[in-house]
Amino acid sequence: MAWCSLRSLNVPTIDMGALRTRSRLAAVGIGCASVAGSSVWRSSCKKHSTPFACLSTSAVSNLKEAVVTNKAPAALGPYSQAIKANNLVFVSGVLGLVPEVCYVSLLSFIGTISCRILTIYVFESPFQTGKFVSDTIEDQTEQVLKNIGEILKASGADYSSVVKTTILLADLKDFKTVNEIYAKYFPSPAPARATYQVAALPLDARVEIECIAALPNA
Repeated sequence: MAWCSLRSLNVPTIDMGALRTRSRLAAVGIGCASVAGSSVWRSSCKKHSTPFACLSTSAVSNLKEAVVTNKAPAALGPYSQAIKANNLVFVSGVLGLVPEVCYVSLLSFIGTISCRILTIYVFESPFQTGKFVSDTIEDQTEQVLKNIGEILKASGADYSSVVKTTILLADLKDFKTVNEIYAKYFPSPAPARATYQVAALPLDARVEIECIAALPNA
């Protein structure tokens, strides 16, 4: 095995006496620049290794809140009736469905064979369903706006809080009729708006409206 000296590798000789002296000086606070610098670097590394709060999943989820009310039709899919976030309310597209409460009667029988006595207990259990108020564009538009009002109310807002709406029509020929009804619900200044004719709407609806509202005192 070949051996070579440190000098042949051009490696500087380490003065152990100087190192011990510097170590003693550092202990009393003299010549501590390198020690302090190392400490600052370690401190900054720890700070940067912490995930930013704005990128945290839990922080993002805490920024939004679902709005739920049984006074408006339930969602037809995996979405919320509305979401509150950053002092705004985002109302999903609403159809002219009427939320109805139907009652299912559950019968319970109690009787004695000997006396031939039969007692019937009737329990009524409500559940939510919905259907279109009618097939007309007038009635569906009215119902859509009423449903939006209930969702806004549940969120702490109202029609005057709405800043933007989007109207989807199955037939753009209904534009004038929808406008006349729409104008009754939104006070001046009217919210910003976009209107589109689409190929089809869920459940063959004639109109669908979504909106964004700003919460009062936001």
